[in-house]
Amino acid sequence: MIDQCKEGNRKAQFQLYKLYYKAMFSVSVRIVNDQMEAEDVMQEAFLSAFNKIDTYKGEVSFGAWLKRIVVNRSLDYLKKRKVHFEEVNERTAQIAEYQMDTRELDAKVLKQAIQELSDGYRVVLSLYLIEGYDHDEISQILGISNSASRTQLLRAKNKLRDILKGKEIFSYN
Repeated sequence: MIDQCKEGNRKAQFQLYKLYYKAMFSVSVRIVNDQMEAEDVMQEAFLSAFNKIDTYKGEVSFGAWLKRIVVNRSLDYLKKRKVHFEEVNERTAQIAEYQMDTRELDAKVLKQAIQELSDGYRVVLSLYLIEGYDHDEISQILGISNSASRTQLLRAKNKLRDILKGKEIFSYN
């Protein structure tokens, strides 16, 4: 299918789109935090991917390659909105991390709480916990130091805990 896309086959492109659009939309909406904007970002990412498909060498899965394009497009959108990521010194990054209760969380409440985080916190949290990037990758993607990535994640987790306090967040099945 990818070879057909490289040849400009529109049907193959549409099949690839149908295969990946839900997952890529989820990635974008977690970063952009707006469904309409995430839809636009995702569409642009697919267009970019199809225009640059000749650069895909198969070193990683197509999904991983496409996800990187979606992440970059989503971050470009945030940069246009002037989102800034905090730079901190190493001493600040040594803040102790508190453990959260590990009972099963209500997914809806947790998702809503993540959406309430500031863009900087939400992006780092999403890239690390949901998308699976490590701090070296996040620092490279966002153009921040490794310690800033770690601190943003720590602060995001602490802010998330604060948001979740007092809410009915646990489901008891």
